[in-house]
Amino acid sequence: MIAVVPGYISRSVAGSYDNEGIAIFCMLLTYYMWIKAVKTGSIYWAAKCALAYFYMVSSWGGYVFLINLIPLHVLVLMLTGRFSHRIYVAYCTVYCLGTILSMQISFVGFQPVLSSEHMAAFGVFGLCQIHAFVDYLRSKLNPQQFEVLFRSVISLVGFVLLTVGALLMLTGKISPWTGRFYSLLDPSYAKNNIPIIASVSEHQPTTWSSYYFDLQLLVFMFPVGLYYCFSNLSDARIFIIMYGVTSMYFSAVMVRLMLVLAPVMCILSGIGVSQVLSTYMKNLDISRPDKKSKKQQDSTYPIKNEVASGMILVMAFFLITYTFHSTWVTSEAYSSPSIVLSARGGDGSRIIFDDFREAYYWLRHNTPEDAKVMSWWDYGYQITAMANRTILVDNNTWNNTHISRVGQAMASTEEKAYEIMRELDVSYVLVIFGGLTGYSSDDINKFLWMVRIGGSTDTGRHIKEHDYYTPTGEFRVDREGSPVLLNCLMYKMCYYRFGQVYTEAKRPPGFDRVRNAEIGNKDFELDVLEEAYTTEHWLVRIYKVKDLDNRGLSRT
Repeated sequence: MIAVVPGYISRSVAGSYDNEGIAIFCMLLTYYMWIKAVKTGSIYWAAKCALAYFYMVSSWGGYVFLINLIPLHVLVLMLTGRFSHRIYVAYCTVYCLGTILSMQISFVGFQPVLSSEHMAAFGVFGLCQIHAFVDYLRSKLNPQQFEVLFRSVISLVGFVLLTVGALLMLTGKISPWTGRFYSLLDPSYAKNNIPIIASVSEHQPTTWSSYYFDLQLLVFMFPVGLYYCFSNLSDARIFIIMYGVTSMYFSAVMVRLMLVLAPVMCILSGIGVSQVLSTYMKNLDISRPDKKSKKQQDSTYPIKNEVASGMILVMAFFLITYTFHSTWVTSEAYSSPSIVLSARGGDGSRIIFDDFREAYYWLRHNTPEDAKVMSWWDYGYQITAMANRTILVDNNTWNNTHISRVGQAMASTEEKAYEIMRELDVSYVLVIFGGLTGYSSDDINKFLWMVRIGGSTDTGRHIKEHDYYTPTGEFRVDREGSPVLLNCLMYKMCYYRFGQVYTEAKRPPGFDRVRNAEIGNKDFELDVLEEAYTTEHWLVRIYKVKDLDNRGLSRT
């Protein structure tokens, strides 16, 4: 199942430049080694688990999910009375060796002992020592003495830990949770406090349709697998249950974590399919019946062979449809590089939009090598790699103030935007526009995030999101749109000369195919920018910043 599940293939398809394909393998390898260590209580398997964890840490920052799930598993085993010497040996070895190894990774450093995301693992490690010590005391003292000592020790240790933890956090020795992790626990946190995190499409909540699109049959077999795990609990099955439930929650909060959910969906669905088939195959009589056996059929279940055959055929049908669905989704949605777009024409033929590479090629060969390009951060990596030009912000920019300045420039009038662009020493401005082709992931549809991020800092307090809406609270680009929107830099860069272009039959010129509206501001000229290049399908538009003197006149 996992070989073809779209939720995993979306990040591991050949040609993908991201590292999650390796990371998920490392995560599952670590989980496998952990379960082996728990079952055997062997230092050998625990050491291999720590090595797999080191591999995971070196490949993906999502290792924090792993180093919190394993301690949570140990804590649940303690609470359910399943903690044993095997668990103690396994966890202490994994935590100590894994932490030391992970600290050898340059971008991790001392985070495992200084950041809040890792404190749960450290706390459970301390609980393991306390639990082992309590077990030792229980064996040496009578019940009355043990109860008095136990309550005293627990109260004292709890008070000391809370006090020390609070002091370390107040003094900054332990860093607080980052915004991305807060948004996992409180989905509204990023939207209300850190718009730059909420603006990332991968950080949006997952829709119900995405679950079926990426998982199909697994959505229905997942609860079946959970039921069978609950019906026969063991240390390993408790871990699988916890992995499944936590992954389901986090994937609902952040669509990117569908990648983490897909493997455990396959595991639990596989358990469900296996148990269902095993149950009905026991009732399948493949021997040739004779006349005597027909007379001696079980009167309480006269057609068990037919029911068993029917259920097996139904499961086979569902598995075949799952395979076909996964193949179709992979070929249609996840097999094309994000830089080359494709669509289906009216006759069913495939149409290729290669505007991104066209624009980057133009930038590479027609601009000075020291030119600085301003665009929204989504395209930063591509411009740097393919155009070999300096950009202001990219996918790895976490300086909220810097990205806010770019958002302020896009949301301001030409005059105010020009001051910001001069401040940032911008040579060219690049925008993505889908009004001609119907490409919905363009900068106009992302514009409100630019407004929110631009207004989230002190220098952008004058930018208010409600100014870009109509009096009725709508975001419109037609004549009913807000005057602030119709005169901002982003609007003018996207719709410059678009008012004379016919996009569809029986539609007026300047009809935006994404917003399904005729633009409201058609006849305008650019004062501080000049059009440098527009690609074949108008997907990418590049403008050069004019070199104006103090009087606003172009220098010759």
